[in-house]
Amino acid sequence: MSLSDIHARIAQSASRAGREAQDVALIAVSKVQPNARTESVLKEGHRVFGENTVQEAAGKWPQFRETYNHIDLHLIGPLQTNKARQAMQLAQAIHTLDRPKLAKTIARLAQELGQCPDLFVQVNTGEEPQKAGVLPRDADAFIADARALDLPIKGLMCIPPVSEEPALHFALLAKIAERNDLKGLSMGMSSDFETAIALGATHVRVGSAIFGDRVYE
Repeated sequence: MSLSDIHARIAQSASRAGREAQDVALIAVSKVQPNARTESVLKEGHRVFGENTVQEAAGKWPQFRETYNHIDLHLIGPLQTNKARQAMQLAQAIHTLDRPKLAKTIARLAQELGQCPDLFVQVNTGEEPQKAGVLPRDADAFIADARALDLPIKGLMCIPPVSEEPALHFALLAKIAERNDLKGLSMGMSSDFETAIALGATHVRVGSAIFGDRVYE
């Protein structure tokens, strides 16, 4: 499937939901993809990308930025506190703020660096023990604490359980966002981004549908 196909599907999904296509950002998830595939998407004019790890982002994007302007990099994987400084220097957004220690570390570094990426709080909507994220019942308090640290909380992110209907999780995330007056909803991937758009997604994270199957070395 081509990048233009994905854009067309986003536009159709937004239209059905009474929304504008430009209100949905397509994050092209380039994790574990060969640089040639990533560059082909850059050459098509796309500039919003997602990476899972700081290490992979650091090995790829500084070089691409020497050639391509206005790259908007989003970190969408779990973030260790000892990688927070590097993440903040590389990325324009971090989608996985998920615990008080990380929030305090980012707040301290933001003061030191004089800047901070946009932040999304990851909510573990399925309450899965193996998955990162704030539990839904703890989300309001965590968001309030993060705001008290003067962090730029732009929205929420979730990854629904693979065995459950994603719409239920997207609706839950949207409800938490609404009551906390947050506009950003990072939800929906290659298999379910149209459902996510119908339920208010502002950022969809699409990898394999753009790049093909991941390449693991």
